[in-house]
Amino acid sequence: MHVRPDDIDMNRHVHSSRYLDYVLAARFDQMERCYKMSMQAFMERGLGWVIKTSHIEFIRPLQLGDHFSVTTCISEIFERGVHVEFEMNRKDNDKLCSKGYLECYLIDTNSGRATAIPDDIKTFYEI
Repeated sequence: MHVRPDDIDMNRHVHSSRYLDYVLAARFDQMERCYKMSMQAFMERGLGWVIKTSHIEFIRPLQLGDHFSVTTCISEIFERGVHVEFEMNRKDNDKLCSKGYLECYLIDTNSGRATAIPDDIKTFYEI
């Protein structure tokens, strides 16, 4: 990924809200590419993911033009959700820019309520 002009705030670095956008973009890519189950596949089953908790530790600022990678992994699967850890590193020097975690819950999109993760989906995520 790379930092775009519209990601920059008045302090001339990436606005804190954009970091969550970067993590979600990386997560959606990983779901499709690595687990072979895209967000579209969840939606077709009447399921979706919501974030209950997000924590981001800002270590080094990302600035205009920076290229960086976002790595995500599921560190825990529980009945109705997952704990996702992430890191962002600058590509030019591999320095850690931020890290954190998300606690995400699977919901039934018709009711909007949390639902148990089906066994076949757990199989994808346990890889």
